[in-house]
Amino acid sequence: MGRDINLNRLAVFVALVRAGSFTAAAEQLGMTKAMVSQHLLRLERELGVTLIVRSTRRMALTEAGAAFHADCVQLLEQAEAAIERVGDQRDTPAGTLRLTTSTDYGAAVVAPALAAFHRLHPQLQIDLVINDQINDLIAERFDLAIRIGWLRDSNLRAVRLGGFRQLLVASPAYLAEYGVPRRPEDVAMHGWIAMSALTTPLRWTFTRGRTRRTVRMRQVMQANNAAAIRALVLAGAGMSVLPDYLAQDDIQAGRLQAVLAQYQLSEGGIHAVYPDPQPPAKVRAFIDFMRDRLAKR
Repeated sequence: MGRDINLNRLAVFVALVRAGSFTAAAEQLGMTKAMVSQHLLRLERELGVTLIVRSTRRMALTEAGAAFHADCVQLLEQAEAAIERVGDQRDTPAGTLRLTTSTDYGAAVVAPALAAFHRLHPQLQIDLVINDQINDLIAERFDLAIRIGWLRDSNLRAVRLGGFRQLLVASPAYLAEYGVPRRPEDVAMHGWIAMSALTTPLRWTFTRGRTRRTVRMRQVMQANNAAAIRALVLAGAGMSVLPDYLAQDDIQAGRLQAVLAQYQLSEGGIHAVYPDPQPPAKVRAFIDFMRDRLAKR
C-alpha cells in the first residue's frame, strides 16, 4: 500500500492541519479550496483511514490522523533538512575532496596547492591519490583529476587550468664532457633519455619563429616517469626533455642547464577533469583556486 501513496499529499495534509481550515490552507498553498479537499480525500483513500472529521464549521483530527500528522511533520522536517544539506554542498565547500593526479605533478604542484587550499577551507577533508594510471573517476569515486599533457577523448567534463613548457635540459657536467648542441640536429648525436610513456619518445620538433625542425634522438636509456628522467639527467646520463615545473628550480640552482632555449617544444596542457555535470562547491572552488595559482606562476 505504501508504494501507492502520493507523497505530495502529505505536505497538503500538514498544511491543512497547521492552517486549521480548508480556506486558510488553500490561501497558503496557492490552490483552490476544492483542490485541498480532493488531496485530503485521495490521501484518506490511499491510506484506507479517515484522518480528519469535518462539518460545515469545524474539523478535527481522528486518533489515526493525529498520529499520522506527527509522523508527517517529522518526515517533512527531515526532507527539508536533507534539501538544505544538499544546498549547502552546492554553495559551500564541504565534505571530502577526493582527487587524483600524476606522480610528478602531484608531488611538485598539486600537493603544495592543496595545503594552501585547505588553509582557506579547513572544514574540508582532502584525499589525494597519486599514481601514473588513468583512474576511472566514476568507479573509484573521485571528485576530479588533474591531468597533464594532452587529453584523451572521454565523456568527462574538462576545464583547462593552464599549461607548461617542455625544456631540453642536461647537467653542466654532461655538457662539459660532450659539448653543448648549437642546432636541433646536434641533439641527435647525444645520448637521449626517453620518456617511454609518450607515443613518440624519440621524435621531437623544435620551433623558432616559422622554422620547424624535427629530430630523431639516439636513445641510451628510457624511463616511464618524469621524476626518474630528472634523476638520470641530473646524474649526467644524457639529455632529455622535462616539464618546466620539474626543471625550473634545478635550472635556477645551476644543477641543470637549458639547451637550445631559443627554440620551443610543444606546450602541454593542465586540465581539471570531473564526472559530475553539476560539480559541488568543493570541486568548483578548487578548480578556481588552481587556475588562479597557476596563472601566477
